[in-house]
Amino acid sequence: MQQRSDEALMKAYAGGDMKAFEVLYGRHRGPLYRYILRQVGEPATANDLYQQSWEKVIRSRHRFRESSPFQAWMYRIARNNVIDHFRRQKPLDKRLPDEVEAPGPGPEERTDDVHRQQDLERALHELQDEQKEVLLLKLESGLILKTIADVVCINQEKAKSRLRYAVSKLRACLAKER
Repeated sequence: MQQRSDEALMKAYAGGDMKAFEVLYGRHRGPLYRYILRQVGEPATANDLYQQSWEKVIRSRHRFRESSPFQAWMYRIARNNVIDHFRRQKPLDKRLPDEVEAPGPGPEERTDDVHRQQDLERALHELQDEQKEVLLLKLESGLILKTIADVVCINQEKAKSRLRYAVSKLRACLAKER
């Protein structure tokens, strides 16, 4: 069952095969959660949106068409959950969270990995939302450009362009941090 495509597994699940769902869930739980977490920044909110996304996958299983890519369908569901979450929120100012903004303890108390993570979070925060979204779909989920384009409802060239600008801006921000 591990060798079956996501689309075939989803069709089997829609037909009542719970093992097929378990395989799908196992394949996609980590990347999907990381994608949502990077979008919202809070583990509690990410957990809620993650669970809601899987609930919608479960409820919509009979509407899935095997001819369309499962990953694009699943990430579109997650993306729409994230968008709906932000629409329900009051406008937030774009400042970084306190733990990222505040100067940390001296170098003797922090590892290089922590500093690099903070630098990366700051750099990600500098990206436009559209650029950040395609970058996270690529890095966190490993999606190909065509699937990314399907998820965010743009053409493949626009997805490629957003990814290129995101990588370029990320590099510039990280170079500035050093």
